Amino acid sequence: MAHQIALAFEDGITRFIECEEDQTVADAAYQARINIPFDCRDGACGTCKSFCESGDYDEGEYIDDAMTDEEAAEGYILTCQTKPYSDMVVQIATTSVLAKTGASTLVGKITELERLSESTVKFAVQIEDRESLNYLPGQYMNIAPPNVDWHRSYSFSSGPSEDTVTFLVKLTPGGKMSEYLVDEAKVGDTLNLTGPMGSFFLREPVNPILLLAGGTGLAPVMSILEKLTEDELLDVPVRLIYGATFDHDLVELEKLDTFRDRLPDFDYFTVVSDENSTNERKGYVTDHMTDEHLHDGEVDVYLCGPPPMVEAVRKFLNDQPNPPGSFYYEKFSSAAGAGTGEATPSEVTRTEGEGYEEVSVSAPGIETGEIHRGNADSVNQFNARMALEMGVVELVKDLLDEEDFTEFRRLAEKANSFIDGDKITDSAGYIDANNEYHRFLFVRSGNEAMLQSYTNLKTVAVMDDALTDAIFIEPDIAQEHLDIIDAIEAKDMARVRELLAAHNDHAISTMNKAYEGKSEGQA
Repeated sequence: MAHQIALAFEDGITRFIECEEDQTVADAAYQARINIPFDCRDGACGTCKSFCESGDYDEGEYIDDAMTDEEAAEGYILTCQTKPYSDMVVQIATTSVLAKTGASTLVGKITELERLSESTVKFAVQIEDRESLNYLPGQYMNIAPPNVDWHRSYSFSSGPSEDTVTFLVKLTPGGKMSEYLVDEAKVGDTLNLTGPMGSFFLREPVNPILLLAGGTGLAPVMSILEKLTEDELLDVPVRLIYGATFDHDLVELEKLDTFRDRLPDFDYFTVVSDENSTNERKGYVTDHMTDEHLHDGEVDVYLCGPPPMVEAVRKFLNDQPNPPGSFYYEKFSSAAGAGTGEATPSEVTRTEGEGYEEVSVSAPGIETGEIHRGNADSVNQFNARMALEMGVVELVKDLLDEEDFTEFRRLAEKANSFIDGDKITDSAGYIDANNEYHRFLFVRSGNEAMLQSYTNLKTVAVMDDALTDAIFIEPDIAQEHLDIIDAIEAKDMARVRELLAAHNDHAISTMNKAYEGKSEGQA
């Protein structure tokens, strides 16, 4: 049974979490991405000592050096030991800011405001604390003017390494943000930006890449292109089909032209659906896709656009003799982000069919998803996990502190405690601990969509199936658990990618050998 715990911080902020009766308050807080103070987790140091204003609980075990019996009688608790019997109100001896409670809200000033066409506005923002914002190409922010009770969600059109961030906005009659940008906004005005949000982002470019953009869905595609220009090892072709309803909806064409020189193998063209268009290509993007774009299915497709476009492309790709191995999409509506500036809980939908698996994550006005084909129960699961991990490391590499790395290493050692050389000593224990280890960065990122995407992978189920009676494990895995942490702490991203790829290969190899053992009837 879950109970509601109110965490009251010193700065007057209160956060509510759910805590199961067999779960400590500290673990529940950490699972909710709230870093309340703790250190030893054993009831020995007293770092997590807090005061319980109301509620019943099991105080757990502790030593006098951590908390005296007199303090316990007064209502003090150790959150690393306390488990609830009822709802509780707990005073936490730190501020909500230091607790790092998930997606952050930043303040920025408008430095550029340009009407690109009758339907599109571009604006640029200089973030006051730019170093604190890490985002992946393709992600979005919830953006609001000061002192309003609403926000709208817009994808970055700038690359993650650029000092000034930019956004493209489709002007909607009667839209709050549209009216603000056209009638009120001016250079120098401040905006509140919360995020980054979303699980639509560029994965490691291994296969040819096909980018599809509809209208201002061009924004995340441009961010992806900017990121690709920084990849000195990029050796795959990149193609873009940019669709719009009317000629005036096509924007940033001069900027797109520059990518022909900035990328080793890039080209693009535009398609306009208006029958009166003077554009060279008319119709829909699906009318102009060829084998050059689809590579007999050996291609990664990224699409951002309105829902009808996404559904049309999805159907078109499904009908191909060899559909793409990976299809990532984001669809949006004018209602995107309607509500307050707070991060909105996401809803996850999983769909499995013959030869494919789809996971979608929905928030107001925004839906991101991915479809993978092939063996949905083994190799693709681990490849998808690796791609997500490479992305989440980029998000958190500048956020992690000494306490985070201490906890990360504890989780690694816990997983490694079930490994003895090339043997698994306890399959169930290892699978659970390994999941905690891999889940850590997603929890710490504060990005609900990415956490949901990770949670809904089937890697745990695959491991449960394969490793139930297995003994063998690739011996490099234990050391890789620790080396990955060291590389992240050193911010050596090339080394991180190398280790994650090797770790993924060793995980897949372990699964394959376990399945071989099952087929041969081995224990």
